[in-house]
Amino acid sequence: MKPNILPRRQFVQSALLAAAALKLAPCAWAQSLSKKLPIALQLWSVRDDCARDCDAALAQVAGMGFQGVEFAGYHKYKGKAKELRQKLDELSLKAVATHLGIGSFHGDALKTTIEFHQTVGCKFLVVSGDHDLTHPERSKALAETFNQTAEVLKPLGMACGYHNEPGDFKKAGDKTWWELFADRTTKDVILQQDCGCTAADGFDPVDLMKRYPGRMKTTHFLPIVLGGDKTKKAFLGQDSVDWPSVLAACIKFGGAEWITLEQDVYPDGKSPMECTAISFAALKKLID
Repeated sequence: MKPNILPRRQFVQSALLAAAALKLAPCAWAQSLSKKLPIALQLWSVRDDCARDCDAALAQVAGMGFQGVEFAGYHKYKGKAKELRQKLDELSLKAVATHLGIGSFHGDALKTTIEFHQTVGCKFLVVSGDHDLTHPERSKALAETFNQTAEVLKPLGMACGYHNEPGDFKKAGDKTWWELFADRTTKDVILQQDCGCTAADGFDPVDLMKRYPGRMKTTHFLPIVLGGDKTKKAFLGQDSVDWPSVLAACIKFGGAEWITLEQDVYPDGKSPMECTAISFAALKKLID
């Protein structure tokens, strides 16, 4: 049977109308169609579940439909990379990234860090906040540590990066401390933007992606309510952040390989797992 193919002009017109119907800019809608990003969960979201029974928590996360996880501690699998890799393979989960301290990049610790995460299959080694970022004397040395670590990791197909925390966007002269860090580090150092934290600090996540293109390989979608807005809830899609625009920017500017959901507020008395499931369903609908 001959396929029913629309003329190109009619297809474009239909696409633009569909974009308007979705209340998205046409370029955002088109970009969302062109690249469907996989979704990981930052396990900090369900940290108590992981502490009680890590295997059961991982199984629940996989059962929701997540394709990957980002670690914030290894619980029973600390120092047991082979066993962790076996469990992740069993559940069809990828170790997308991990959050660790800057000490993991120093001296002999870097070798141990690399060996563990190579075995697990974890590509992105991310430091989640560091006081030296906003220290007048130590901030340059911190950036240089990331640059040196990135040089070691790049031939191995790995990368290091920094995850912004509240307060990282304080002013340091004409720029913020976060911007100074971004400027002082090479493009091989990823900028894992926590978009909820960025918005809470009064900055636009999309603008930062435009200004530092290709450096946000993994991006955190953290639902957050700004300004005490009682009409909002900290579930993705019910919160204060314009996630369709952020998603489009991740694809068009950020160089995103993964979208990572982080849920650290639990509205309506629901459990962390329940809240994670609600936000994941909204995020999956947005990406699909």
